[in-house]
Amino acid sequence: MSQPKTQVDLDLLSINTIRTLAIDAVQQANSGHPGAPMGLAPVAYALWQRFLRYDPADPLWPNRDRFVLSNGHASMLLYAMLHLTGVRDVSPDGKVLDKPSLPMEEIKRFRQLDSKTPGHPESHITAGVETTTGPLGQGCGNSVGMAIASKWLAANYNRPGLELFDFNVYTMCGDGDLMEGVACEAASLAGHLALSNLCWIYDHNHVTLDGPADWSFSEDVMTRFVGLGWNVTRVADANDLDMLGRAYQTFLKTKDRPTLIVVDSHIGYGSPNKQDSSDAHGEPLGEAEVKLVKKNYGWPEDAKFYVPDGVYDHFKNGIGKRGAEARSTWNRKFDDYTKQFPQLADQLQRIQNFQLPDGWDKDLPTFPADAKGMATRESSGKVLNALAKNIPWLLGGSADLAHSNKTNLTFEGAGEFFANEYKGRNLHYGVREHAMGSATNGLSVSRVRAYSATFFNFSDYMRPAMRLAALMETPSIFIFTHDSIGLGEDGPTHQPIEQLASLRAMPNMIVLRPGDANEVVEAYKVLIQLRHSPVTLVLTRQALPTLDRTKYAPASGVAKGAYILADAANGKPDVILMATGSELQLCVAAYETLKAEGINARVVSMPSWELFEKQDAAYRESVFPSNVTARVSVEMAATSGWERYVGPKGKAIGMHTFGASAPLKDLLKKFGFLPERVVAAAKEVLGK
Repeated sequence: MSQPKTQVDLDLLSINTIRTLAIDAVQQANSGHPGAPMGLAPVAYALWQRFLRYDPADPLWPNRDRFVLSNGHASMLLYAMLHLTGVRDVSPDGKVLDKPSLPMEEIKRFRQLDSKTPGHPESHITAGVETTTGPLGQGCGNSVGMAIASKWLAANYNRPGLELFDFNVYTMCGDGDLMEGVACEAASLAGHLALSNLCWIYDHNHVTLDGPADWSFSEDVMTRFVGLGWNVTRVADANDLDMLGRAYQTFLKTKDRPTLIVVDSHIGYGSPNKQDSSDAHGEPLGEAEVKLVKKNYGWPEDAKFYVPDGVYDHFKNGIGKRGAEARSTWNRKFDDYTKQFPQLADQLQRIQNFQLPDGWDKDLPTFPADAKGMATRESSGKVLNALAKNIPWLLGGSADLAHSNKTNLTFEGAGEFFANEYKGRNLHYGVREHAMGSATNGLSVSRVRAYSATFFNFSDYMRPAMRLAALMETPSIFIFTHDSIGLGEDGPTHQPIEQLASLRAMPNMIVLRPGDANEVVEAYKVLIQLRHSPVTLVLTRQALPTLDRTKYAPASGVAKGAYILADAANGKPDVILMATGSELQLCVAAYETLKAEGINARVVSMPSWELFEKQDAAYRESVFPSNVTARVSVEMAATSGWERYVGPKGKAIGMHTFGASAPLKDLLKKFGFLPERVVAAAKEVLGK
């Protein structure tokens, strides 16, 4: 190949390098999606090289623009950009390293075991990947959370002449993303909030995995987005860099709403036999076709993973130079800011490092013993408000249920987050649970501490986002109330049964179901310190007695996941009663009855299986001595999993059907959640 002479030559050379790296990586792996990167290479190139405010030398720079690949199957497009622009690697403890995130050997290991180039982008594995995407629509939802974070940080931390935060969020998405409900919910929320810092780039290539898009998708996307309150512009040819540039400029000039750029592209661009067909979507092109494509691009047909002379330098002189200048200007600004506003600067440093402020746990409530007690949703609201007072960057909201979930921040200065009023800490998600979960993850990966809230039954609407939080190791906080048949009259459509078991089955998800108000306090102390795991906090609608901690063990045992709440006088129980949440009181009542009858029982409160399993074997044995096989578990939920703790000779009291619509006391009677049933079960397993 002759040396490029002009800017135009260098542009095309760089674009074709992106394309061929994707083609070669997919071909070598014999697995992947080459078509989208081939079609979108110029779109990504124009954005990164000319508009994205991003310094490859510091992928953690707080005010960098965010690039999200919601169509995560096109992962090689992102990996090629990270490689060619020389994005640096980051250590597990968050330090930028003097080595590339994706050297060429990682591009060659695409989709291989333990590579940094997995099939879909994973943010905890690969520096420069802002969020884990793949399940379609999720990146769109994450991007709304990131855009909210940018607006919120600007409203709270920018000062005249020292504007630290104004980062934009660019999201690539395809037909599949826009068909998914979560993206529509997210787009509706973004339009409502007038998030002018958000730009979605829609790859309109007329093809889905099964075949032509018009087999299943014929709506007028542009009109829909206008109706959702977006500015919409179109680029008729994905290869026209000038037209792409004008579209990006349109976004940057639009100050009152988010922007959708519809790009007409050709999937598998340049492939003589597969362009514009679903064959280019989800499988390698094949060796013969690869050669024909490279011939079309004017590329050496047998060269693999080839980066022509001048391409690396071209990116270094483009995004590299622009990004370094933008970051050094920002760093100087931050130095001035630190001198003028040392307390705010300290907060920002802590936000970036997932650190809590000094005194984050001061003034947390303690609850006196009270037989009548309060619902754990009530105590949660009190603790959440106390914590949020101490942690200025703790914010969140509910899916139109804040008054039921008790998640409104009510102290002075908490405020509401509304369109063009971005300072408040109470977010209003409306009835959009899926987008709420996804946006919460977007806020979390932007380093603020974010929570969401709804009824526990509707965790089903959020589950894909919760799963991704667990996968990408981001500490999102998912608060759920109305956690069982105990919610009463709303009936089985709203009464969770299987949700606890299913979330406990999810790797890296910490589930906490506290049994009284003081356990709620301790649960919050645990969850707010998590850095690499999301948490599911499960709370009651109905009042629970606040246990007398002078009589029973302190609630601080929650930190270990399970602890001995009440024990046999000699510390040697004949039977162990265990429960979580609202059923803890049943075990305590049964314990007192058994004690009066001379039966040695132990009560174990077990708010978090996951935390308990992290304890050493000696502690676990001290709570559940293996020689005590008479055991009873009590939980108003599916019993799946309890066999691990009750063992083959124990008994699990739980739910085996859906619930029913009735007052609480009638439900407890019908389904047998009464102290006398626990007593009877204890005697049964003791053979009495």
